Amino acid sequence: MGLIFSANFSLLAQRGTKIKTVVIDAGHGGKDPGALTKRVKEKDIVLSVALKTGKYIEENFKDVRVIYTRNTDKFIPLYERGAIANRNQADLFISIHCNANNNASIFGAETYVLGVEDKRSKLNMDAAMLENAAILLEEDASDQYGDFDPRSEESIINLTLFQSNYLDQSLNFAQKVQQQFSERVGRKDRSVHQAGFLVLWKTAMPSVLIELGYLSNAKEEAFLSSEKGQVYLASAIYRAFKEYKIEFERENKAYAYREEILKTKPEPEIGKEEVVVTTETPAVVYRVQFYASPKKLAPSDARLKSLPDLWFYEHNGLFKYTSGVFSSHQLAVDFQKEVRSKGFSDAFVVAFHNDKRVSVDEAQRLQQSNN
Repeated sequence: MGLIFSANFSLLAQRGTKIKTVVIDAGHGGKDPGALTKRVKEKDIVLSVALKTGKYIEENFKDVRVIYTRNTDKFIPLYERGAIANRNQADLFISIHCNANNNASIFGAETYVLGVEDKRSKLNMDAAMLENAAILLEEDASDQYGDFDPRSEESIINLTLFQSNYLDQSLNFAQKVQQQFSERVGRKDRSVHQAGFLVLWKTAMPSVLIELGYLSNAKEEAFLSSEKGQVYLASAIYRAFKEYKIEFERENKAYAYREEILKTKPEPEIGKEEVVVTTETPAVVYRVQFYASPKKLAPSDARLKSLPDLWFYEHNGLFKYTSGVFSSHQLAVDFQKEVRSKGFSDAFVVAFHNDKRVSVDEAQRLQQSNN
């Protein structure tokens, strides 16, 4: 299945109205080294990136509690990692890993959520098998996972049937991570994908598994094992978290306000004029969203005066306003800077296919398919 945001996409499905707790999971640890090269071990790299990411969040968001599944070289069973997030009622679960492949030419970063993706079933299956193999080191694996076999495609396919209620939110955060890796760190964007990862299986919140890159690629191994590389990667994950938190809390605030005004008599609409796109647009377009409101803005509203090509869509009970319409994601990203310079610091790129909102990743796939 593709990664289209479904019609019921909702940041509001998550518990609470603010992001208060994030659990950061450094993959592997202790007797489980993860992917290995002659120089480095996956468990060491991901622990460093996890701790750096948490530090950035703690320093910049005093209202957010950061919990680590491990902060030392310690073995933690896969089931326990998600359980830590559940016990602490986390609002977001981030599991950090490195990848490896027999083909040393493969490189780049990718982010996964729990689910099925037919187009990449073989590649995603290999990644899931690699990460799920950690249960072979767990003494009570049969008690926790039943007859699950990390080497069995059937077991992994069955696992993906447990798609979370938070799938859309997980996809949203995953896309932000990939965008930061690509634009801020210069990593090859291997996109957002869905696969059967045990560590994401029973998490009761938006959850992602991040593959920072391939240790089997010599150039990427050097970057991943360097202090500079780890700082850049942690900073990118932090920035994605910042965008996700701001967007989530802004929409919740607007939604709460909408619920209040619905209790009162609605105000008469001022004027009949509406903001519309007056030119035909291609099937896939990118816009820059800069504002969300529980009430439709009047055409004379000052917030609509400083930006060109205005358009709005109704989504999750809110009116969401965009500026610009582009056939290229990069052009929209460039224009996003201009929108932010006009005072809309939280503006971000959104994509549409035939006027239906889809993930940026899905929009790019559709374009490649059409080409």
